[in-house]
Amino acid sequence: MVEVVLHERVAEFAALAQPLYARDPARHTIALTVLDGMVRHGDPAALLATVHEAGAPVGALLASPGHRLIVSGLAPEHAPAAVAALAAAGVAVSGAHGPTAAAEAFAEAHRARHGGAVRVDRTLRLYELGTLVPPQGVPGAVRPAGVADAELLCSWRAGFVADTASSNLSVPDLAAMRQELARSGGGELLWIVDGRPVAQATARLPVAGMSRIGPVYTPPDQRRRGYAAAVTAAAARWARAAGARHVVLFTDRAEPGPNRLYPQLGFVPVYDGLDLDFVPALVEEPRWRRSSVASDADGGAVEIAVLPGGDVLLRTTASTAAGRPPLRFTPDEWRAFLAGVRAGEFDTP
Repeated sequence: MVEVVLHERVAEFAALAQPLYARDPARHTIALTVLDGMVRHGDPAALLATVHEAGAPVGALLASPGHRLIVSGLAPEHAPAAVAALAAAGVAVSGAHGPTAAAEAFAEAHRARHGGAVRVDRTLRLYELGTLVPPQGVPGAVRPAGVADAELLCSWRAGFVADTASSNLSVPDLAAMRQELARSGGGELLWIVDGRPVAQATARLPVAGMSRIGPVYTPPDQRRRGYAAAVTAAAARWARAAGARHVVLFTDRAEPGPNRLYPQLGFVPVYDGLDLDFVPALVEEPRWRRSSVASDADGGAVEIAVLPGGDVLLRTTASTAAGRPPLRFTPDEWRAFLAGVRAGEFDTP
């Protein structure tokens, strides 16, 4: 019989979950670093759950407030029991992160119980370093970032988030970045050419013998010169010197550049994963209003409805007559869509 236990105390959860995660540090890289942060700094609002069979812990789930549930420690066959236990406790989950099979199993169990839809935010690939192959002939040298670099790193973090449309990273203010640097142990690295920083990579302090690299960022005017490869190799050397037996990093499978670069440095694919968002089912009929911005190709009406979470629905006279469901936009997607309509870049569907 499968039992799912929710925990209020981080220490109680860590005593059960950390040994499970430590059996495969690469697979559980996100879970291990998030849990380590909770143990060190506390997180009283965290979602913590363990899965038990015959009284023994066999799985674990955790999430920080506002973040997706990390399901790398959940066997796919246990997903329905986990969803049922969270629902019984009145716990809402916004999405799931983990290897493809685990994330899809949890998402399907969640959809079956709660309805709604599942949106793929990002397709991931986890790599682990084998034998490091540093790039040759790249000018410059590495140095650890210091407090004096905090303002630059804030700017570059904003650039990374904008380039990747990442929902996993936020842009820290200056005080938060200084705190990150103080906690980094020297793993926040800059590649320097002629006295000027030209690229950045973050390597986390090892947890359970594992260190994860990322983000890696090169500003647009310094790209295609080998700096990202050089600073990533330096971060890998730093992680190994810090005691990491497993040095890992994630890529977006949709981005060909990083998926070419990292194998050249000696990184080997471990698994493919997903970041999934759960879109709640509509609980009431949307309140439609006619758009003043656009009409459809035949001059028919375009109607929009703003949902409680901020998403926007759009339908046209033609789409309604054809029985097609309305299009759904996130707030950012809707702003981009409106900008395109106003600029004449594309027609209303």
